[in-house]
Amino acid sequence: MKRILIITLIILAAVGIGANIVSAQAGFGPGMMWPGKMGPGMMESVNSEYEFLVKMIPHHEEAVTKAKILRDNTNREEMREFAKDIIEIQTQEIEEMEKYLAEWYPNRTNNYHYQPMMGDYQGLSGEELDYYFLEDMIFHHMGAVMMSQQLIMQDLAEHQSVYLLARSIRDSQRQEIFMMRDWLDKWY
Repeated sequence: MKRILIITLIILAAVGIGANIVSAQAGFGPGMMWPGKMGPGMMESVNSEYEFLVKMIPHHEEAVTKAKILRDNTNREEMREFAKDIIEIQTQEIEEMEKYLAEWYPNRTNNYHYQPMMGDYQGLSGEELDYYFLEDMIFHHMGAVMMSQQLIMQDLAEHQSVYLLARSIRDSQRQEIFMMRDWLDKWY
C-alpha cells in the first residue's frame, strides 16, 4: 500500500509539471539540462518522524543557500521578495527541526547524505537566473511536499508539532509551486 501511494504521488507530481518537461527546445529551454544542473533526481521518501526531520533540514538548507544567490542577483522585485520569504521561513523551520532533533532524538546518529537537487548558479543573473531558479525550485518544492505528505498520510508523526510543520510545508510549498509555474508561463 505504501509503495502504491508513493508511486501515485510521483505520477501526480510528474503530470502536474509535465508541460515544463515536454516543452524542451533546442538549447537551454524549459526542462533542458544546463551546465552544473543535476536534474530533478530522485524524490526522497520518509519512513519515520526522525527521518523526516533529518532529510528536511538539508533540503531546506539547499533552498536557503540558492535563495540567497537569487536575492542578490535577480532584477525582479517579485523574485527578490520570494527569495527573502524562502530564506526567512525555511531558516525558522530549520531551527525548529534542529530543536526537535536535539530534544527528542539526542542520541541518534545521523548518517544521512543529502544529494543536491538544484543547479550551480555561478555566473547567472537576471532573467537567466530567475528562469533556472524557478525550474529547479519547482522540483525542489515537490520533494518537500512529497516528504511532508508521506509523513501525514502514513501517520508517522510522533509529535503534533511535527505533524503541523509537515502540513504547513506541504500546503505553503504547493501554493508556491503554482505561483512559480504561473511566473514561468507569464515571463517565458
